[in-house]
Amino acid sequence: MGQPDAGDPPVQKPARSRRLLITGAAIAVLALVAFASFRWGAADQPVAVPTPTPEPTAVEELSAKEVYDTVAPSVVIVEALDKGGKTTATGTGVVASAQGVILTALHVVKGAGGVRVTFADGTQSAAAVSAADEEIDIAMLAAATLPQILVPAVLGGGLAVGDGVVAVGNQLGMVRSATTGVVSGLDRSAAGTEGPRLNGLIQFDAAVNPGSSGGPLVNLRGETVGIVVALANPTSAGTFIGIGFAVPIGAAAAAGGGDGPQQ
Repeated sequence: MGQPDAGDPPVQKPARSRRLLITGAAIAVLALVAFASFRWGAADQPVAVPTPTPEPTAVEELSAKEVYDTVAPSVVIVEALDKGGKTTATGTGVVASAQGVILTALHVVKGAGGVRVTFADGTQSAAAVSAADEEIDIAMLAAATLPQILVPAVLGGGLAVGDGVVAVGNQLGMVRSATTGVVSGLDRSAAGTEGPRLNGLIQFDAAVNPGSSGGPLVNLRGETVGIVVALANPTSAGTFIGIGFAVPIGAAAAAGGGDGPQQ
């Protein structure tokens, strides 16, 4: 190649090379700063990892039919008999243990010449009062003969006002009737059918009538939570006006000062 003509414009290649060098250096510096910032943030400012928020465990509630189907095999008809074997009063009971202990209302069988129980499968048997607590109107019955398949109720507790309940009983002679309602109050007092005033009761509004006494009050998980013992009625009719009472199952199961039925 020959020498450039004196009239030609000067070549600027070296200046372009300097710009490229400067640009490359700037990119390198920015990359280093970004890397250093990333490392500093990772070391000194760790990113918080989200953790699951605890949620209350949902308790599945049964329908009224499912509650009835659960407790019905445990419900018995209780009859108080005179010395001649004639029925003088009818109530309800519930099998509360695998040994066949039956809980009922004491006033149903108090003073009776004999007691007869009829289990859900139709088995009939004479029964005797094995324990009683007059202060809460609860009696425990022991049947002479148990059915071949005995189905004790599941016992539970922990009620609150507003909880749904089902009452099952032989009200007005209509055996194993189911009614629904809610817990209306806790730790109530009421006049018992006989004996002292009853305290510490569950108030509920599921319909109960004569013949319901001694029957189970059941929550919507199918657990027996009380034994029906009384209803409020300001008249002499003695029929339901919206207020029933039950003894909490813990107190009923300890009637007579024992430890209660064993599951």
